[in-house]
Amino acid sequence: MFKEETVLKKEGYFGQFGGSFVPPVLEGPLARLSEAFIIASGKQEFMEEYRYYLKHYVGRPSPLYFARRLSEHVGSKIYLKREDLNHTGAHKINNCLGQILLARHMGAKEIIAETGAGQHGVATATAAALFGIPCKIFMGSRDARRQKLNVQRMKLLGAEIITTDQGTASLKDAVDVALGYYIEHPESFYLLGSAVGPHPYPSMVRFFQSVIGDEARKQILEQEKRLPDSIFACVGGGSNAIGLYSAFLNDLSIEIHAAEGGGEGPGTGRSASTLVLGKPTIFQGTYSYCITDADGQPTTAYSIASGLDYPGVGPEHAHLKETGRVTYHCITDAEAVKSFYLLSKLEGIIPAIESSHAIALATKYLKGRNQLSIINLSGRGDKDVERKMENE
Repeated sequence: MFKEETVLKKEGYFGQFGGSFVPPVLEGPLARLSEAFIIASGKQEFMEEYRYYLKHYVGRPSPLYFARRLSEHVGSKIYLKREDLNHTGAHKINNCLGQILLARHMGAKEIIAETGAGQHGVATATAAALFGIPCKIFMGSRDARRQKLNVQRMKLLGAEIITTDQGTASLKDAVDVALGYYIEHPESFYLLGSAVGPHPYPSMVRFFQSVIGDEARKQILEQEKRLPDSIFACVGGGSNAIGLYSAFLNDLSIEIHAAEGGGEGPGTGRSASTLVLGKPTIFQGTYSYCITDADGQPTTAYSIASGLDYPGVGPEHAHLKETGRVTYHCITDAEAVKSFYLLSKLEGIIPAIESSHAIALATKYLKGRNQLSIINLSGRGDKDVERKMENE
């Protein structure tokens, strides 16, 4: 049986998953980052400043919205946690503000970051502009073409965009190139966008994204006078999901579900459903699940959603799968695209294609169940409106 206190049984680990598997040149910088994070997060002044920017700059708390027409369509009572209404249009800004404050505290002269869908890149560029720190954003060239609007936004905000053609030119490759730059420039501050990578990033990102779950729990109790029967989120690396889940993990009566980028489906060789199809291995600095080939090497992932197009996943998600606390599902491109249009037409809310995976899973699972549920709407779909979302 899952218990929250087992999650961090030793520093940097969630059960057996996590840790820090990095070249010696990064051991010192990551140890200093871990120490700085522990000290800063325990200081009242740091947390007050963080909360100030969440409220007055991001616009938190984000609403918990009762989606009446979607609920009628599905046959369950569905609330949407509106992270799409944050400044920059997604949940990513929560973590970026926390890390940029930490970077400033540590005297960082340069910010580096990776991005897939571009939302983390935009949030990083926004935070860097806010505090006047130069930043470089690494992005796969394929993703840069798919997310042209966000590339333009990052440039407008003053970021230097560095694209890569290696591999499939997607999120995995952007992380590889960003990590390579970090190894060569360990004095830079790597503002990692999801709950992945070596310690302390999974714990740090979880901490800064937990505002989502804390708010949602308070809001559902205010509006419904009880906790939900189930909660849903999409998972690529896993930050928006772990942010929502964090406040509900100990409530064992609540079902927790995650939608992975299923691409063309299991067995097609074109999927990014890591926790459905992958196995435990060391990947990009941590021990977690990863989609691998027959030799156990990380392999190519595919999803229509750039933010889910990643063969790995955060180590806490691996732990939650192993303990059975969260159920992970493979949601195909076709299902996500259908829900992209469905929410737009039923509620007048255009979701990010990443978030559309969570909508697809929830509407399929909740059909006729008469449950009370929360879906984390992790981002808005402006970046996806001009895309031809078939045969990409």
